[in-house]
Amino acid sequence: MDVKRRTLATGSALRLTAPAVAAGFAAALTLASPALSETLESALAKAYGGNPQLNASRALTRVRDEDVAIAVSGYRPTAAVNVQAGVTQQGGNLAGTNIDQLLKPASAGLVVNQTLFNGFQTDNNTRRAESGVYGQRETLRFTEMSVLFSAVQAYMNVLSDTATLELRRNNVEVLEEQLRQTRDRFNVGEVTRTDVAQAEARLAGARADVSAAESALRTSIGIYRQNVGVEPRQLAPGRPLDRYVPANLDQAISVGLREHPQVLSAFHAVDAAEAQVKVFEGTLYPTLSVQGQVQQAYDQQIANTSGYAASILGRLTIPLYQGGQEYAQIRQAKETVGQRRIEAEQVRDQVRAQIVDFWGRLEAAKARVIASQAQVQANEVALNGVREEARVGQRTTLDVLNAQQELLNARVNLITAQRDRVIFSYGVVQAIGRLTVRFTAVPVAAYSPKTHFDQVKDLWFGIRTPDGR
Repeated sequence: MDVKRRTLATGSALRLTAPAVAAGFAAALTLASPALSETLESALAKAYGGNPQLNASRALTRVRDEDVAIAVSGYRPTAAVNVQAGVTQQGGNLAGTNIDQLLKPASAGLVVNQTLFNGFQTDNNTRRAESGVYGQRETLRFTEMSVLFSAVQAYMNVLSDTATLELRRNNVEVLEEQLRQTRDRFNVGEVTRTDVAQAEARLAGARADVSAAESALRTSIGIYRQNVGVEPRQLAPGRPLDRYVPANLDQAISVGLREHPQVLSAFHAVDAAEAQVKVFEGTLYPTLSVQGQVQQAYDQQIANTSGYAASILGRLTIPLYQGGQEYAQIRQAKETVGQRRIEAEQVRDQVRAQIVDFWGRLEAAKARVIASQAQVQANEVALNGVREEARVGQRTTLDVLNAQQELLNARVNLITAQRDRVIFSYGVVQAIGRLTVRFTAVPVAAYSPKTHFDQVKDLWFGIRTPDGR
């Protein structure tokens, strides 16, 4: 893997100025055309279209759509054709007459049943199924936000780890030159063996840091592949999603409590539980149905005979007592409603806490970017001064090494702060419930769960799914 093809810029990273690091800390490409670069938005589009977790949630949403079709079937009649055929041998004596006949009894009939009233159970089953569908749609939206946010994290981690690796590699090059110069000065008696050992120790530590940075980058690339679906290639700089971040924390909390999919899904669960109570209460009501039947029969008792029958029957069933099961189910369902309401309040508290958390992280990241830029600039000035002082004997080799290390740490901290600045801006948008392709303008056709719902909710028959399976 040629990591340098996705790094910040050519040349020594320790000689970059702070504005250069701040402008494109991990992906200002030098070897690729910008038109060929992978942008954060295009990576999100790939994750949106191909992430297995998101596609599985879409499939589950289509599964829940069929619950409504199942519930609505209670409004419709049922019909069945009954056909019987066989052979019967009869023998015996009837009033002095010997009987010995072979019958071939057969019959065919059509039975149609239609429920007219069942205590509104079908109505409430349909309402419960629809609430389940709406709740699953919100779960799908939450999965979409989670997948997109994970893709943002993976994208920015690859960028920051790539830039960090390049800084540490350049640091090794600088320390190798520093060690060479120190050995030359030792050979002419300007410094002691201690100075050489200090430079060697610092170089060994820098090489260990390079190995750790390479390992971190490989891990980030693997996570990127898991979330986006492709290997990272020529990543362009990521930008914060500030245009969708509310103006203040109170506004963010208000939007989140009103729009977050987990909150809406919790309230749909309350609706479904309330409908289930009504379904169980419906079992205490009378049931009224009508049945129509027509039948043609042959050889039922006497050979070579036939006949037909047709009937329409109404049936009224009034439940009196079935051991108390229905009453227990009703009480149980009511307690479930109370549980769902408590859970909804718990979800609201969780969403509020998450918004406050990400808002605080975003504000801290903004402050760290400013402070890190100032730190880099100050450390650059300090390093130049220490080098000049070391040339005239006023500073030791250790002073120079420490100044170089402080500048390196400051630049790594700046890269981390810039990464967090982008990630947490997306985190706030996710926490308020708006990190979706609808709000973030990701260049991809949005998946509409309503399309499949409309295709199947009124189907009377058919075993093929809308996509032809």
